[in-house]
Amino acid sequence: MAEYKILTINPGSTSTKIAYFKGEEAVFTENVAHDSSELAQFDRLSQQLDYRKTLIEKCLADSSLTLNDLDAVVGRGGGLMPLAGGVYEVNDQLYRDAKNGANGVEHPANLGPQLARYFARKASCSTFVVNPPDTDEYQDLARMTGVKGVYRTCHLHALNLKETALHHARKQKEIYQKVNYIVCHIGGGISISAHRRGQMIDGTDIVGGEGPMAPTRAGSLPLTGVVELLNDGVSASDLRKLCTKNGGFVSLLGSADAKAIFAAAQKGAEAEQLAWDSMIYQIAKTIGQMAAVLKGDIQAILLSGGLVNNADLVSQITDYCHWIAPVYAYPGEFEMQAMANGASRVLSGQEEVKTYTGRPVWTKEAFPF
Repeated sequence: MAEYKILTINPGSTSTKIAYFKGEEAVFTENVAHDSSELAQFDRLSQQLDYRKTLIEKCLADSSLTLNDLDAVVGRGGGLMPLAGGVYEVNDQLYRDAKNGANGVEHPANLGPQLARYFARKASCSTFVVNPPDTDEYQDLARMTGVKGVYRTCHLHALNLKETALHHARKQKEIYQKVNYIVCHIGGGISISAHRRGQMIDGTDIVGGEGPMAPTRAGSLPLTGVVELLNDGVSASDLRKLCTKNGGFVSLLGSADAKAIFAAAQKGAEAEQLAWDSMIYQIAKTIGQMAAVLKGDIQAILLSGGLVNNADLVSQITDYCHWIAPVYAYPGEFEMQAMANGASRVLSGQEEVKTYTGRPVWTKEAFPF
């Protein structure tokens, strides 16, 4: 892969990660912190744009980094309509949808395309997003439920899942588009996905309350239990928060600190041990579901994310699932590298850039129910 110069920008709730790549090497990385009192003055995420721009510009200037010779700027995508995976140029439609949160989700990632376009225009270079969170490659069977008008939707850690699969394929000298993997992102949130010949045909909706519990997410719940919570006065808003930030270890133990919870479990704390083991049990069970989706034709089970640094977690999942396929651990997250790699594939001609149209890859009207 040629040594392209690429700036990647990944906005989070309280910071913005930036990285400057020369080829595959990140020669500069920084987590630009944002003061919570400063952020509180903005009613909407898009209003934070100028504030974040200024801080990033200062960070780059302080580090004596120039934008003059950049080949591309890549922003974390968000707010987009469901789309196939790949690398997309930030055109006017994509920019507007990110700014307006066209999919109804207001997330810091929505700022990614806006920030990327700003810096790319200063550098007179290309602007991309790579496998944004709205990536949706589900097969129709995966969308169906047993209730008319209710369909499963796709919300996954698509960028990291796809990059983990591509990284493993390169290491094994396999072609991602010709193999089947089960790929798991295991961190504060947990995504588990079935990849069939380069497409994520099924997975767990981490926004909709599916899959295993995670440090901050409830995962799948029995519907009758949810009804009882509503009858007890829990609001719909609070239920949604259980799906995204107040569930899992937060609800059970009052903390999302998985490292501390594991340490307590190792010292004999029964509640922490049960919560830890239950999370891993549910991860393994969901991997089994994805194995059925792929009809047992699986070349590898891939684990990525921050919690994969924990040897006990990897050991337990391997013990549960090794009979399905070999288990490989890739600790940490590859988001910044994934964005740079995606841009490099397009710039070098290895992959064709896609055009965002704003038309979702599926609609309810396409189904007979």
